[in-house]
Amino acid sequence: MKCLVTGAAGFVGSHLCTTLLEQGNEVWGLDDLSTGKKENLDHLNENACFHFKVGCISNENLLSELIKKVDIIYHLAAIVGVKRYVEDPVKVINVNVCYTSKLLEIAWKLGKKVVFTSTSEIYGKSEDIPFKVEGNRVYGPSTTNRWCYAVSKTADEHLCLGYAKRGLPIVILRYFNAYGPRADTSPYGGVITRFIYQALMGKPLTVHADGSQTRCFTYIDDIIKGTIEAGKRSEAEGKIFNLGNHREISILNLAHNILEISEIKGKIIFQPYEEFYGLSYEDIPRRSPDLSIAEQILDYFPIITLEEGLKKTLNWYKKRLCNQYSI
Repeated sequence: MKCLVTGAAGFVGSHLCTTLLEQGNEVWGLDDLSTGKKENLDHLNENACFHFKVGCISNENLLSELIKKVDIIYHLAAIVGVKRYVEDPVKVINVNVCYTSKLLEIAWKLGKKVVFTSTSEIYGKSEDIPFKVEGNRVYGPSTTNRWCYAVSKTADEHLCLGYAKRGLPIVILRYFNAYGPRADTSPYGGVITRFIYQALMGKPLTVHADGSQTRCFTYIDDIIKGTIEAGKRSEAEGKIFNLGNHREISILNLAHNILEISEIKGKIIFQPYEEFYGLSYEDIPRRSPDLSIAEQILDYFPIITLEEGLKKTLNWYKKRLCNQYSI
């Protein structure tokens, strides 16, 4: 199989490229390196079946050139990270909606299958837990920038389903809090890698609000397995799937778990949302997926426990920091 991965140098994209190649596929990776890192793909440099292009999905000529070469497109390129979309909603809409619209149009004209990665943010602040694929979405006001990302992915899903009605083979995946090696440790990254980085650097773990908000975290290997299965199975076409984990944990308990697993006697401090995100932010108190459709059609059953995944991630970052600082 010949595959195109957009956002290839990002956290999920780099893992997806690696696994696709391990399974004997030929892979073209595309990334503008605005947030992705070339070093995430360094281990693939000597693989003759991997071809990396630096470029943006706004480049229609480049997109057409690459899409013509492949059988399937895994479209991961997007503006992600809560802090990013609170700060720049215009960029979020342009990249996530306008550029994705053009990619879908080209894929439809050329008849190439698309696996589109959406998000658990799509459900907003719905209280209908666990989140079902057909469940209602509940968003806050347009004056709260936090919702622009969820709205952009909602528009994307409507575009995907619209093209599916025109005959485009397409699958939509809603990821729930993926984590693991190579995830962003900056303030724009996910909470697990930020906590791990803070712990390893001897800094207090910063919990927003009182830490009672809950999430279901999914180790990257499980996310990648579900993503590839979605691309393989014709019965998945035209459908939406949650990819996540059933275990729900509060952010405060997550911080305690990371300190316990790392055996670091660190501190936990609490920070109001507005100090970190500004005033244009609203949190989602609970986020938990219903996985029944993915279980039935994709045979998706996450196997990496939170403790196992945290240890794997912690050890990877510990080794990376030791090499970086020679400690």
